[in-house]
Amino acid sequence: MDYAPSDTTGQPIAAKILIAGGFGVGKTTMVGSISEIRPLRTEEYLTDKGVGVDDVTGVAGKTSTTVAMDFGRITMPDDLVLYLFGTPGQQRFWFMWDELALGAIGAVVLADVRRLADCFAAVDYFEDRRTPFVVAVNCFDGAERKNPEDVRIALDLEEDVPLVLCDVRNRESAKHVLITMIEHVLSSSAAARR
Repeated sequence: MDYAPSDTTGQPIAAKILIAGGFGVGKTTMVGSISEIRPLRTEEYLTDKGVGVDDVTGVAGKTSTTVAMDFGRITMPDDLVLYLFGTPGQQRFWFMWDELALGAIGAVVLADVRRLADCFAAVDYFEDRRTPFVVAVNCFDGAERKNPEDVRIALDLEEDVPLVLCDVRNRESAKHVLITMIEHVLSSSAAARR
């Protein structure tokens, strides 16, 4: 779905954005911090059934997980409405990604430097589908700060994939991530038309 100014009927233009990444990286938090509506969350408590299935290394205090999606909305000037869909992070729920990705203009891949390998699947997913995406390193309290270029090398990102540092608990920081992603989508779309 490409962005276009308000259509001739006066109806708002909708754009779908995915927020993806590994388990416990902050997808639900990001959708919640930036959405203008109370987000829809499909959180369930972690139980003993996840022992040996869900790797809680680095997120031992986590008590719940997204089992389907998170959903939020942002209304922009010029009749543009952004719909945010947070994907589930655990491999056992990845089968839903194809449905969630239908019609998406782009994606944000959240990364945690303590568990960087957890975002490889999301990076591969969007690269394989040629969906424009940005990588946003969520800077958790107490986590070592890494040089963004070192993260880029570790993830083997193409030079044109934006990489930003953020704190998704902070609305302005989450907003900066989305602005970077939309600018990337627009520049990718312009380059494809040349």
